[in-house]
Amino acid sequence: MDKHKILVVDDESRMRKLVRDFLIQSNYEVIEAQDGEQALDYFYKDQSISLIILDVMMPKVDGWEVCREIRSSSQVPIIMLTAKATENDELLGFDLGVDEYIAKPFSPKILVARVEAILRRTSQNSSEDVLEEGGIKLDKVAHIVTIEGKTIDLSFKEFELLAYFMENKGIALSREVILNHVWNYDYFGDARTIDTHVKKLRSKMGSQGDCIKTIWGMGYKFEV
Repeated sequence: MDKHKILVVDDESRMRKLVRDFLIQSNYEVIEAQDGEQALDYFYKDQSISLIILDVMMPKVDGWEVCREIRSSSQVPIIMLTAKATENDELLGFDLGVDEYIAKPFSPKILVARVEAILRRTSQNSSEDVLEEGGIKLDKVAHIVTIEGKTIDLSFKEFELLAYFMENKGIALSREVILNHVWNYDYFGDARTIDTHVKKLRSKMGSQGDCIKTIWGMGYKFEV
């Protein structure tokens, strides 16, 4: 089986080496970029990149701009690294379609665990994994969602969140349960992350976003 290829983008060579060494130990192939401009060049030249680990503060083109550019044409999973840990920065990252957000300093082992969780979920596809409810069609193999025949662009986490809701229609799901199943690791952040993703998902779904019901003080439920 071919190794997953990961693009690591950071202007600090020591940080790139730290991340690269841990990823190589876990049998990943790693490409390094020292700034956002170089990262975009590598990304557009190599269509086999499975995931991007992206620093925010970089010369030439910063991480936010790199993310915006990539999201205009691709839903490749993105993990954002940053020395800034404010709530506004985290919300901006999720609004731009970032799949994970990790503040520096961090544990390389936790980073690798999150990489593994994302890639494991993107690889667990089956030809029978097509969900249809109320005009919403979700194809896990093609990683495509259509509503009334029109394709909508979702980030990796938004796609996984909608799939989990549809698989559990009519069931009240707490935020903690959603984190455990969709994020697929022990999440140490604020459970309000769920609310941010749901808000973005609803807006992209238009009127069908009403299928995701809020259960006050608990979580959410998918009902057609």
